[in-house]
Amino acid sequence: MTIKALGLSLLTAGFLSAAAQAADYKLTVPHVTNPDSYNHQSLLVFKNFVENHSNGAIEVEIFPSGQLCGNARECLSGVQSGIFDYFQTTIPELANYWGPVGAFDLPYMLRDDRVAECVYDNEDFLADVRKHVLETTGNLRLMMVSNSGGWRNFATTTKQIKTPEDIKGLKIRTVPAPIQQELVKSLGGAPTPISWPEVYTALSTGVVDGTKNGIVDITTMKFEESLKYIILDGHAYMGGVWVMNNERFNSFPEELKRVVIDGIAAQNQFLRVYPKWKEFDAYETFRKAGGTIYTPTPAEKKAFQDATAPVKDFFIKTAGDEGKAWLDRFESEIKACETRLDAEFATAEK
Repeated sequence: MTIKALGLSLLTAGFLSAAAQAADYKLTVPHVTNPDSYNHQSLLVFKNFVENHSNGAIEVEIFPSGQLCGNARECLSGVQSGIFDYFQTTIPELANYWGPVGAFDLPYMLRDDRVAECVYDNEDFLADVRKHVLETTGNLRLMMVSNSGGWRNFATTTKQIKTPEDIKGLKIRTVPAPIQQELVKSLGGAPTPISWPEVYTALSTGVVDGTKNGIVDITTMKFEESLKYIILDGHAYMGGVWVMNNERFNSFPEELKRVVIDGIAAQNQFLRVYPKWKEFDAYETFRKAGGTIYTPTPAEKKAFQDATAPVKDFFIKTAGDEGKAWLDRFESEIKACETRLDAEFATAEK
């Protein structure tokens, strides 16, 4: 073969290879946290799985740090309209679209990770939630409920919280959601809704006296520079709700839908393991910055549970019969999981 012919052959092969690698489908995935966050890292797991297992037919483009949308509401609106394809939000944010899902964010409902994961792994339960979210939003398809950083705890800048009375008068940052705000009110605090990218400044300038976040979130965002006290009351499991544009999902052929679903399962494994793995580091970082970590006694935790009981009444009053029915369903799922896990404990102890 002549050099010219060889060159043409290589050029043609390169062109055909590039053409073969061109993606047939593209997923545009924004998020509002930085590239060091677990959400971004989990999306790299998803991207790697989907692109490789689709043999390049699907391309995943990730846009961190609010490049395409500045807050959850903007991003969700973009997914709903088809501008974006896949996004992680919180249960309180999703409740702005379908109110009954707020039942899943009531305080002190889930006792630990195993119960939470048992509940959210029940595909029949999740399928029913997916159906109602789709009916209400028209185009937001629930793909999974994972974890978004562990458990919410009260963290403050100048005062150690040990009892419900300690929160009285404090300005506590919350997400802009009624349940979270009502929780702070029930303890005598002043709920102050602030978007995630603005929390660092709000803490450092004294706009708020504290926040309700997991330790991994706190240290990832360097909030320990302002926060000096945390109580591990674990009032809420930080359920991360991942939604996809329904039309985009249904545009995939069946074999690629499976790849996407399997990729999300791999992403879910990462998200659930990450806070468990990262917490030790995060607590050490908090302590080294001068922070104090307090674990409440069972009696102290029950005092918080009793003090926040009116939040459930608030939810039932505002969410109506449908909300009450979903709260009952949620509590039933929790009870079933607790019973199953308690039976496993009993067997393991023999």
